[in-house]
Amino acid sequence: MDKIFDMQGKVVLITGGSRGLGRAMALGFAAQGADIAIVSRKMDSCEQTAKEVAALGVAAFPYAAHVADWDQCEAMVQAVYERFGKVDVLINNAGMSPLYEGLDTIPEALFDKVIGVNLKGPFRLGSLVGARMNAAKGGSIINISSINSVKPSPDAEPYGAAKAGLNALTRSFAAAYGPKVRVNCIMAGPFMTDISKAWDLEEFQQDAEANIPMQRGGEPDEIVGAALYLASDAASYTTGAVLPVDGGAH
Repeated sequence: MDKIFDMQGKVVLITGGSRGLGRAMALGFAAQGADIAIVSRKMDSCEQTAKEVAALGVAAFPYAAHVADWDQCEAMVQAVYERFGKVDVLINNAGMSPLYEGLDTIPEALFDKVIGVNLKGPFRLGSLVGARMNAAKGGSIINISSINSVKPSPDAEPYGAAKAGLNALTRSFAAAYGPKVRVNCIMAGPFMTDISKAWDLEEFQQDAEANIPMQRGGEPDEIVGAALYLASDAASYTTGAVLPVDGGAH
């Protein structure tokens, strides 16, 4: 890969970094020389991905935290800065979209959990890390959104609303922390991660062939290029952008 995407000497903090798209990005950035802070709720999962990252010859720092909890966010950010002294790239990737039987049966706790992980956490981490970046040499924040934010599905209303808020947050944070900190968003389509194991794959493929120009779901590695672009000097004049990586599904 061209040197413009070189991440040597950079520190990348990824939430939801132990599996799925987060793991793919952790390994992708590590392959370009970045040190990686891997955050998710389960420490054993963080540690497993950290071993894979470290095998690429960079430093890996596993840390368990629930991003919807502001106190845990503050403690995690402090721990990462104590470990590395800086964060060059923050990737707000942690997300969740639980199933439910009907809109009128969604428990308040489930709604709050979805908003907490998908919107509240990125707000708090973007605030904490963005302020530190702005006081230092700058940096890049990348939010991972979803096509549900602009093309709502009938079984993910709280999730879609939270991701729509994340799109808006991206633009407002870009204005708040510019010009030193660039804040962008990847609007992801359907990816074949652990979540896809619960899908009816035959039905999904039929839908993909009818509604997605690429006629398939994405593989986790296929998000890495977009993330590297937004994190790198190649995107030095890109901020406040919401970039679809969805096979044309939006």
